[in-house]
Amino acid sequence: MVVGRGDAVNAQSNQNCAEMISMTIHASVPASVPAFRPLYRQIQDLIVQALADKEWAPGEMIPSEMDLAARFEVSQGTVRRAIDELAAENLLVRRQGKGTFVATHADPRAFFRFLRLVPDEGGVPRSRSEPLACQTLRAGQEVAKALSINYGDPVIQLRRILRLDGKPMVVDEIYLPADLFPNLTFDQLKASDRSLYTLFETLFGVRMVRAEEKIRAVAADAAAAELLELAVGTPLLSVERTAFTYGDRAAEWRRGWYSTVNHHYFNELG
Repeated sequence: MVVGRGDAVNAQSNQNCAEMISMTIHASVPASVPAFRPLYRQIQDLIVQALADKEWAPGEMIPSEMDLAARFEVSQGTVRRAIDELAAENLLVRRQGKGTFVATHADPRAFFRFLRLVPDEGGVPRSRSEPLACQTLRAGQEVAKALSINYGDPVIQLRRILRLDGKPMVVDEIYLPADLFPNLTFDQLKASDRSLYTLFETLFGVRMVRAEEKIRAVAADAAAAELLELAVGTPLLSVERTAFTYGDRAAEWRRGWYSTVNHHYFNELG
């Protein structure tokens, strides 16, 4: 088919009009209009906000579904679904015949949720955190980026050895936003016989609810080899982790060197 000059002009005119109409429609929709969220998701957000505001402490029972339904002016079914989702995310724990409780790091069942190094023969090892240092520093570029804070903001740096059944298995270098952990001292770390996350939760009300990790294989340098009682060059796992508290705020960034002598890194998928 041969298109004449007039047809070409009309076609171009129609295309221009279509583009103008499209631009007008897109311009009329504010970019800030939020996406639709189901009602139960909105109730989830309200419960998480209450947890972030420390309305209910770790290990404490939250109000019943009936009370929450009255508080939020929704059905019990909506509250139940919101709680089911939060239980699946390990923020809440249902206990048959007792109620629903705020999840806590003090629960022995939570031991391997963030520590994935397990003995080859199975079982739950005795763990002990041995602090090496605790000091306040100014955040460098790498730490500031990981914690989503400003370059130069105060952070607390911890160094520690994690012993499993008495053997050094992990060397950690940990950075914490100073405003979340005011006045954390080496003496507090030294005196505690609990896990670091349990200590953070108990003393500062900061609970780690999820984490992101990067893992790579490395060879032990002289410093790591000495602390882990290994030969220089022994294969290690280098694990970088950013842990988040309620509201998806980064509350910890750490780099750990893991020995896999008689241990392996375990992760359950699906």
